Amino acid sequence: MQFGLFCSPKADSGALGPETGQGFRDFLDFNVEAEALGLYSSFSVEHHFTGWNQISATPMLLTALAMRTTTLRLGTAVLVLPWHNPVLLAEQVATLDLLSNGRFDFGIGKGYRHGEFKGFAIAPEEAEARFEEALELMTKSFVSRERFSHHGRFWKFDDIVVEPPPSQRPHPPYWVAAGNPHSIRRAGERGFNLILDQYASPETLGERIAVYKSAREAAGRPFHPMQVTVARQLYIARDEADKQEALARQAAYTKRTVDAARAPDGKRDGASGSHVMAYADKKGATEEHALYGTPDQIADMLTSLQKAKVEYILLTLAGGAEQLRRFAREIMPAFVAARAAAAE
Repeated sequence: MQFGLFCSPKADSGALGPETGQGFRDFLDFNVEAEALGLYSSFSVEHHFTGWNQISATPMLLTALAMRTTTLRLGTAVLVLPWHNPVLLAEQVATLDLLSNGRFDFGIGKGYRHGEFKGFAIAPEEAEARFEEALELMTKSFVSRERFSHHGRFWKFDDIVVEPPPSQRPHPPYWVAAGNPHSIRRAGERGFNLILDQYASPETLGERIAVYKSAREAAGRPFHPMQVTVARQLYIARDEADKQEALARQAAYTKRTVDAARAPDGKRDGASGSHVMAYADKKGATEEHALYGTPDQIADMLTSLQKAKVEYILLTLAGGAEQLRRFAREIMPAFVAARAAAAE
């Protein structure tokens, strides 16, 4: 198995307000340590208008991280294409890819939070069309070294050449979140890498990976297990009471996210996908498969994921650097060693 991080950095940190930027500095230090401990990657979210000081300029923060790391792959999970000018975003992404020496993984999505659609004054019904047009335009920007024009439904550009080119060819790999079989097949057919959610059972994940593998191969594309990653929340508990308290804290945090995503009528906006909203209406569903427990309990859960053909996991750590150190010291070595042995 390979392990990475799934991060939601904030500008504030403890008693230090967002105007200090200390939370972003803490994020950089945390990821530098993660690289030193042998983690493979770090993916970060993009969000707007919550009042929680969540990261909104994700490529900028990842560029700072690129300058402090050498091997850690840097990803977005995800950048919401409907919010962005696709040419400006392609320029930013290519710059990040160059500065990281080709370590960028480009997670892209359509958006799902009501407050973001409202804040940007974009109709949720346009999410799919905006995503597709932006994706087409960015891909052309990455691969074309000649001038071109684009006259689409949402964007118009005349006689442009998009610079600089990215380091990775033909462009940084696209990653998308998907949950239903149709979306997963579509991702495989288009050659996108796949992000599977934090909440599905190992059995369901195994079925989804099989659908994706089949779709890639049917389209004449090779499949590799590292083209699929699964997100999981992690907390190494002292005992059962500590575990239950941590799960209750996580449930409250998740509820805040769900409440921010819903429209005033209780519905959700944007495209359906592999995110928390698909599980929000079933009590306990967002905590059922979290990696919460003692080291032995977590190892058993990882073994179940391994049996389901999961080889790459992104961890959301509740508890910060000490949790990361314990995971790297007490749990990760056996699974990384097993992967190395299987590759020999």
